[in-house]
Amino acid sequence: MATIVDCPTCGAKVEWTEKNKYRPFCSERCKQIDLGAWAEEKYAIPAVNLPQENDQDTLQ
Repeated sequence: MATIVDCPTCGAKVEWTEKNKYRPFCSERCKQIDLGAWAEEKYAIPAVNLPQENDQDTLQ
């Protein structure tokens, strides 16, 4: 039995098999929409605000 996942773009049910060349997406369209969102920097990984070098001098 194949694993079924949700398409990250539209939420459609997608079979996770080698014959689905767009996995985890349901189609090339959804894959391109996701790629466009990354290119427009709509997705971001949150950064931890580390102290700068000047801030460390004041802590000592």
